[in-house]
Amino acid sequence: MANRITSGLTLGPFAVDRDGTLQPRAPGLRPAMRFAWRGRRCEAALTQEEVHLAAFAARVPSTAEAGTDRPGAFEAIAALPGSLPPGWKARLLPDHRVVLEASAPLSEPPTATELVAAMVRFALDLDPYLDRLDSALVPLSGTANN
Repeated sequence: MANRITSGLTLGPFAVDRDGTLQPRAPGLRPAMRFAWRGRRCEAALTQEEVHLAAFAARVPSTAEAGTDRPGAFEAIAALPGSLPPGWKARLLPDHRVVLEASAPLSEPPTATELVAAMVRFALDLDPYLDRLDSALVPLSGTANN
């Protein structure tokens, strides 16, 4: 991504040129847009060739939570990668949050329209996996989603 900043408008960490192309507002940064989908924290981070998309989807219930099925939660997580779209990943973080990740190609330089379209496609494609995780794990909300 070239480091040319021209006049235009500001979209979060980006400067948007009059033709809609995005540039980091500050050189050397890896800018990202954060958004929420169904109460989950999501992020779209730009790299040189693509946008990396991530959603903090759920968490494994604590042993202190009454009536939880931790073995069932871990089984649901283990089955998840085989059902995800090609190129998607599921990760279990050390704090037992589940993150779903994908990437989408972008033109050089990327446009604001491309970024928003990739975010919307990711969010819509995420829905059936959130439904599945909601039935077996604890949905993330509030401070657990930070």
